[in-house]
Amino acid sequence: MHIGIIGATGNIGSRVVTEALGRGHRVSAFTRDPAAIREERPNISWAGLDVFDAPGIAAALPGLDVLISAYQPGNASRDIADTIRRSIADPTVHTSAVHALLTALNSHPQTRLIVVGGAGSLELEPGQTLADAGERLHEGLEALGLPREYAAAVRGARDALNVLRTSNRLWTYFSPAGDIFPGQRTGRFRLGGDQFVVDAEGRSRISMEDAAIALVDEAELPRFVQRRFTIGY
Repeated sequence: MHIGIIGATGNIGSRVVTEALGRGHRVSAFTRDPAAIREERPNISWAGLDVFDAPGIAAALPGLDVLISAYQPGNASRDIADTIRRSIADPTVHTSAVHALLTALNSHPQTRLIVVGGAGSLELEPGQTLADAGERLHEGLEALGLPREYAAAVRGARDALNVLRTSNRLWTYFSPAGDIFPGQRTGRFRLGGDQFVVDAEGRSRISMEDAAIALVDEAELPRFVQRRFTIGY
């Protein structure tokens, strides 16, 4: 199949590229600066794309079976501090990106969209999301080494999910575990819906490599169309 990946040089996007190529898929990789890419792998092409440019996204959609957006403000793989600053400064970027993606899909309604979002919209218990948990959210951010002000970005990602929920397009929203990190590709994880998937010690954790497996699995065999799903060990 032919998979498009926005944010293809990022932490998660780059791993999705590797996973998709490893399974023999054709990949269109989109980034802000394709001229900087040195690529020798087969079955992949690179192009520039602005996630806020709906006409540009629409022009890239023909031929794609699935478009995966792993967009993040800035470039977290190179400068996480800059990404954090940008996310706090304008937490509406996530909803703006989703609006552009959905607008682009108006002309290609059969193309599936998978949006890599945040964990903050997951429920701690039925009806209560982490994004709305106040002090508990702040404590969780501090445990991850993030400033309390990042709560605004967490809520921004939650708002993007709510925008998707009003759409009749073939969307899927992926919430990673609360703690997502570079690690090993184990293939041993569990999927969930709207609540955190936690291990025996109550931790919500996943490697970026295993998150990439779950995303390409969903691209190949859709199970969560017009739904959100999450992951954890």
